[in-house]
Amino acid sequence: MDVEPSIIPEDEPQRIAAVKRYDILDTPADGSFDRITAIAARRFKVPISIISIVDHDRIWFKSHHGVPVEQIGRDPGLCASAILSADPYILTDAKVDPRSLANPLVAGEFGLRFYAGVPLRTSDGYNLGTLCIIDKEVRPITEGEIDELRDLASVVMDQMELRLSARQAVAKAEIMAREIDHRVKNSLQFVSAMLNMQGRLPDLPPAASEQLQMAANRVGAVARVHQNFYTEAADEISCVGFLRRLCGDLSHILDKLVKVDGDEGNVPTESIQPIGLIVNELVTNAAKHGATEINVVYEFRGGAHQLSVRDDGNGLPVGFDLDHNSGGLGMKVVKALANQLGGHVSAAPNPGDGGCCFTVVFPDQRFLN
Repeated sequence: MDVEPSIIPEDEPQRIAAVKRYDILDTPADGSFDRITAIAARRFKVPISIISIVDHDRIWFKSHHGVPVEQIGRDPGLCASAILSADPYILTDAKVDPRSLANPLVAGEFGLRFYAGVPLRTSDGYNLGTLCIIDKEVRPITEGEIDELRDLASVVMDQMELRLSARQAVAKAEIMAREIDHRVKNSLQFVSAMLNMQGRLPDLPPAASEQLQMAANRVGAVARVHQNFYTEAADEISCVGFLRRLCGDLSHILDKLVKVDGDEGNVPTESIQPIGLIVNELVTNAAKHGATEINVVYEFRGGAHQLSVRDDGNGLPVGFDLDHNSGGLGMKVVKALANQLGGHVSAAPNPGDGGCCFTVVFPDQRFLN
């Protein structure tokens, strides 16, 4: 739709950029804004009150009390005229006001007669839209009432500024979390390299060298979990995709064949890090106990996630009891991480291949909320 040049502000590109900055267009209904339009309609005894945002080709209603319409074209909208100035835009009798005689909302079936709109003005001087009150009857408005409408428009902007500040704070927190995780990864890689160097000292006993190499591999594997965690930014992540990247790194570090298979499906991002640490621990543990091939399988069944790590190694020790004899610090870590996910871990022989199979089952938090 072409918009009349006469209702385009001189700073229109910057104003549209400000509209986008607040990220409010086409957002769901919000009780805070709906209460403001309801208060305005009740206070001024008018049937219609609207919080509008003027887009480049439309006027979108963030809240619309008294009318079922969610948006109109920018051309016939009085709000498009109201944002041309920082002052309130008042029509006490639109039928005789030269500014609105030809407006289709006035001359047409809608029959608008009274309009009072106060611009929603940002701190840097851009009018995003208006808080307006509308009537189909001619009526006066006092300076005191206009001041009250200004105050309500300020409350609207306070709400929008609060939401903008919250989004910016979240974005900064995410950037900081990424930076911290990056530094943790680098520190872990440094520790892993130092342990590797110590393990290669010529006068070191073989047993000590083996233990240092094993420690280097574990620390390096944890670093890889951190590295793979931030390869994509989203609320949900493909579990199998993440595990394939992670286990590709583990296979290289441990010099073992680590296969990943299972269902395609996403898990909440906050679940990925404990999942990665669980797989890291179980795969590293399998390699330590003689496995030549390790299989990681992810399945999603009946609203629950199931993660299995199977190997062809030495198998479970005689009398192994996961509940009472966790097998060391590694198993304690796995159990703690499973609890963090709201799930549990079990252990059993790996049928057909010897070795053992550890399984972690945890609910999908998206279905619990």
